Amino acid sequence: MIRALVLLAAAAWARAAVPTPESHFGFAMGTDRKLVAWSQTVDYFQALAKSSDRIVVREIGKSTEGRPMIAAFISAPENLKQLARFQQNQKALADPRKTAPEQAEKVIAGHKAVVMITCSIHSTEVASTMTAVDFAYRILTEEKAKFRAILRDVIFILVPSQNPDGVDIVKRWYDRTLGTPYEGTTQPELYQKYVGHDNNRDWYIFSQIETRNLISQLHNVWHPQIVYDVHQQGTNASRMFVPPWLDPIDPNVDSLLAQSANLIGMGMAYDLTAAGRKGVAVNASYDFWTPGRHYQAYHGRMRILSESASARLASPITVTPDQIRETAPGYLPRERSWNYLEPWLGGEWHVGDIVTDQKIAWESLLWQAAMRREDLLRNFYQVNRRAAQRTSPEAFVISLKQRDLGLTRTLLETLAFGAVEIEKAVDAFQAGGKTYPQGSYVIRMQQPWGAFAKTLLERQKYPDLRLYPGGPPKQPYDVTAHTLPLLMGVDVEPVGIKFDAKTQRAVRFDDLPAVNQWFKFPGTAPRVALYKSHMPQMDEGWTRWVFETLGVTYTSLKNDAVLAGGLRAKFDAIVFPDQSAASIHAGYRRGSMPEEFVGGLGERGAAALKEFAEQGGSLIFLNASCEYAMERFSLPVRNAVKGLASKEYYVPGSLLNVKLNMRHRLARGLPEELTVWNEESPVFSVAADAPVASVAQYPASGVLASGWLLGERYAAGKSALVEIPLGKGRVILFGMRPQYRAQSYQTMKLLFNALMP
Repeated sequence: MIRALVLLAAAAWARAAVPTPESHFGFAMGTDRKLVAWSQTVDYFQALAKSSDRIVVREIGKSTEGRPMIAAFISAPENLKQLARFQQNQKALADPRKTAPEQAEKVIAGHKAVVMITCSIHSTEVASTMTAVDFAYRILTEEKAKFRAILRDVIFILVPSQNPDGVDIVKRWYDRTLGTPYEGTTQPELYQKYVGHDNNRDWYIFSQIETRNLISQLHNVWHPQIVYDVHQQGTNASRMFVPPWLDPIDPNVDSLLAQSANLIGMGMAYDLTAAGRKGVAVNASYDFWTPGRHYQAYHGRMRILSESASARLASPITVTPDQIRETAPGYLPRERSWNYLEPWLGGEWHVGDIVTDQKIAWESLLWQAAMRREDLLRNFYQVNRRAAQRTSPEAFVISLKQRDLGLTRTLLETLAFGAVEIEKAVDAFQAGGKTYPQGSYVIRMQQPWGAFAKTLLERQKYPDLRLYPGGPPKQPYDVTAHTLPLLMGVDVEPVGIKFDAKTQRAVRFDDLPAVNQWFKFPGTAPRVALYKSHMPQMDEGWTRWVFETLGVTYTSLKNDAVLAGGLRAKFDAIVFPDQSAASIHAGYRRGSMPEEFVGGLGERGAAALKEFAEQGGSLIFLNASCEYAMERFSLPVRNAVKGLASKEYYVPGSLLNVKLNMRHRLARGLPEELTVWNEESPVFSVAADAPVASVAQYPASGVLASGWLLGERYAAGKSALVEIPLGKGRVILFGMRPQYRAQSYQTMKLLFNALMP
């Protein structure tokens, strides 16, 4: 009795000592029309660490704009005192080549499950950072059986935001517009300096510092058995999605990981339903295909995703029954089905509802991890053991006989950052009937992270999934190809049988030239402008990142500067990113945003651009923006696939083969045959007598290189890149994204060549 009273007194003291979210922020998490600032959030987690022995907070690096990124380690005090030992245990289980099964069992017996929950990588999805604050307080102070089990058997790594800059960008705009007609609108800037919403498409190219911090400081160090990424979705369908995932599932993802995600996700759905929460969808909307979103799944770990219905940032909404969507991928939001058992058919929806659902889901996942601790650890070891025994293929070989050793270095450094083991040949060797010179690189599949290397180095064969036989395609959640050798123009050979080669481990690749050595202008550098409309475009941000990384000096060209005219005196080339023609011409409509952000280039802007070209300037249009050029300048080309139904022609993000016109200056330094990134891109049909230079042309057959293509015949023989004279200057139309997500390095050269006068 006395012991129980002592424990209760200790618990009460702990609750009194740990600051509540309300006392720190001035409001409860999930309060309507209230958002947290990042500095407040960091200060709160530091305050928790000072007042509780159940949490340790570490900085894992700085964001793009210099804000601290933090991770909170939450567990029982005795566990936190042994974090170094548990980290070593994780390392032992991660590499079965060094840990025999009997030794693994000894490790498992005294080890803890490691679970990481990551929040608000998309910072307009505002709830999860607030959920992190509230849940951290609860698990540190509430003496409930489930929390005690979690603290005892789980090391919980909580990342309150993967995008701290965005937390403040969104809050700044929200606070500015609060109480105005624009309350709850999306801010007129990207919520990550360069890539906006694409920041969770960066998990195999590792271009952004936030990605690199998470990978280098947490993923590759702690190897969490579960990584749960918390997101929000649209307003008018389910209230929350959790796994199972939709097809397709990348065959390089171990089936045990996919089944584990099914199990945990269904447990979360069960607990949400038991708590009376409606509108839970499983096996819907989200597939499991690309490593751009699923880094951990190729490294022996389970990925869990939840997607909560959004409000208008922190402003409540009312959804009427007739506003509920009639269809959604994998389920019907108006009807009961096995994977949507209790439809939510309208009503008020608050940011507090999102926080409530997320707290239930988090507790469910963590408790399942505690209850299945041994299973998670043993399965982690077994998945990695299976990966290290892969024999098909035996290896990939990268010869030093490459057109561009700078891009070869980029590919090798990318794989190495993703923990792939790379060997360098000490002597020449034979493999697969070919002879490779000394210094060639070997990537054997007999390693724990071989699945990551394999999925990035091989060509993707995306399944032909239709809504019904002969009908339109089932739209992938993202894209269908990610073959790095094709994106970078590096020859990589799979070898299917064992071979002998004397090698040594390669960690650094400084003996190869840096990639940006190619991207240097001969003579005087051109004066480059990059169009930046009031409507933020991710492709514009990616282009800025590419230019800055490769040393291209540029000016951001906004509407007022275009409308002022006189562009030729200032610039040699103007680049328009992948952006719709309507958004360039008209921009935001009046009344939808504050007046300073309304409008586009209009007729006056188009006239100024035409004058720029006629006076000798180069207008360069990427992907969708080509439609603007064709419409406004009456160019003698047409988009041959415009208006085709998706069941006739469909390229949802794939790599397609083209042949370059080697006589044209845009082809300088490139091979005659290469692949381009086509994502619903225009395909140019050129009249035989038109003064148009076709620079890149699709072949008569065999157009698809990697991914998914329907209706090859519509692209076959037509152009992917054309140059058209306009007065003394020219218009260059890229029916592709030549700098796609900082991945398609080889075709960046086409863009670079286009910049030169």
